Amino acid sequence: MTFSFKSNALALMLSTALALPAMAENLTIRMSTPASDTDQRTIALAEVFAPAVADFATYQPHYNSSLIAQGSELEAIASGDIEMSIASAQELAQYFPQFSIFTAGYVHQNADHQLAVFNDPLMDAFKETVETELSVKLLSVMYLGRRQLNLRQCPDELKVSTPADLDGVNLRMPGSDSWQFLGRALGANPTPMAFTEVYTALQTGSVDGQDNPLPTVVDAKFYEVTCQIALTSHLVDLNYIAFSKEAWDKLSTDQQAQLQKAADDAATSARNAQLQKEEELVSFLREKGLEIYEPDVAAFRKAVQSAYLDSDFTKSWPEGVLEKINALGE
Repeated sequence: MTFSFKSNALALMLSTALALPAMAENLTIRMSTPASDTDQRTIALAEVFAPAVADFATYQPHYNSSLIAQGSELEAIASGDIEMSIASAQELAQYFPQFSIFTAGYVHQNADHQLAVFNDPLMDAFKETVETELSVKLLSVMYLGRRQLNLRQCPDELKVSTPADLDGVNLRMPGSDSWQFLGRALGANPTPMAFTEVYTALQTGSVDGQDNPLPTVVDAKFYEVTCQIALTSHLVDLNYIAFSKEAWDKLSTDQQAQLQKAADDAATSARNAQLQKEEELVSFLREKGLEIYEPDVAAFRKAVQSAYLDSDFTKSWPEGVLEKINALGE
């Protein structure tokens, strides 16, 4: 009878253990990114995310594409070579064309709107597709910054209020079709050019302006060869914190909740730091002599969205999603 009791107890213990969620013992989280260790996003992950999951996971960041080539991170997560990356909507659109909606001008209005869109049920189908077909979970959204118009001419020569004011303006834009389309939608004459050539082109007048977030304007010292910045905020850029579904499934329910909160807290930290940096750079650029002002953003948004809706770019966009996104910004 003693033997039977012990056997039954052992069987009960085994069945109970099998019924419990899998517990990860010191999960290794290899994170690969083309960003440097001084980037606001990577700082937040190292200082906020990593300590928050340290009781069950070891965070191993790899910067400057030192582990996985840029553009290959999502595939590396799917194959199990890494557990985490910071993915762009442009990258995801290569796998799932519907994500191109988040690369279009004036879809996101600001950082708060961007976050509201990510957390809205309209994103559920997007997230589920990535998880089901690529085994990647999109945990949170990271704010990258707003692209603005940076022009050689001063406002007494050219004051930008609506897209009509950019008629004939040679605006350097990245060379892909989508970027060139956005330049035309803004009302300008987009000029493809390598980033390394932009400073000299602005200096010599080969182009009239360029578009980039304010940190890039400062880092590249474009303020030395330009006179004004029109705060069009025509693209509110983003990254997603992408995480391995296989690694996620190894965690207990409590650990999953802990990791999700860590990702959200890191994204919030990076967002606040980037917004603060943008505000500080407005003051810095004004001190450098640039005139900075906000044009009729509503007029720009209407013109740009109308251009997209009349183009082939929207063919992959799920029906009604743009309207839902716009409504979240009202």
